[in-house]
Amino acid sequence: MREWKVKGAIAASLLLMESWTGIALALPPAVDTPEEVLRTEIILDARSPIDGRPMTPAAYAELQNQLNAPIEPPVELSRKLVNTVKLLKLRKFIKKYLPFFPLN
Repeated sequence: MREWKVKGAIAASLLLMESWTGIALALPPAVDTPEEVLRTEIILDARSPIDGRPMTPAAYAELQNQLNAPIEPPVELSRKLVNTVKLLKLRKFIKKYLPFFPLN
């Protein structure tokens, strides 16, 4: 009876060691740089968000300023054109929600 307890204890310890080995294998390699360190690094080589070409940091900053600049407002449209577009939108709305209403 005592032999079974000893064998059971040995088997349990082997299983426990096996499970710890699996945990150790799940760790990243020691030469891998931690993400916290990578976040603090200053990136000196930039790529264009438009076509992916390499850029200098100054050119990248200038491009970002151009992309974030406010867009020029469109040219004034004629009143007749604006009125026509509004009427077309109204017609589309009526046809969608009142399909039985004759609009020809």
